[in-house]
Amino acid sequence: MLRILVLNGPNLGRLGSREPDVYGNQDLNALRALLEADAPGVTIDLRQTDSEPELMSWLFEAVDTSTPVILNPAAFTHYSYALRDAAAMVTKAEIPLIEVHISNPHAREEFRHTSVISAVASGVIAGFGFDSYRLALAQLTRQN
Repeated sequence: MLRILVLNGPNLGRLGSREPDVYGNQDLNALRALLEADAPGVTIDLRQTDSEPELMSWLFEAVDTSTPVILNPAAFTHYSYALRDAAAMVTKAEIPLIEVHISNPHAREEFRHTSVISAVASGVIAGFGFDSYRLALAQLTRQN
């Protein structure tokens, strides 16, 4: 059975209450339900952390288990070279890693326009709310 890690960085545990005009009204449980409904027979392993080292350890796990990744690095997108290097380990191992964002970072503050993750990701999907994750899931299940 295909397993996909859906990894979420800082502040995403507050989805549903944090800036609903930007991130919507649904929380991570709603996201999990959407993804599970979209891909019956696929194990969706959805996780969230505000800890950079924990997020990195999950990427190491993806390498060690050859598990595809959907990654929303959140604020780490813009400055975490350590996370970038961990993401690069995933793709260098020829494991797909798709960077996703709920909002469109390029339509927001200028500091959000730069991603240190994008250059090492297999692909990037942004600006479609939870559908960004759903599109990434569709791509990963199409590949396998």
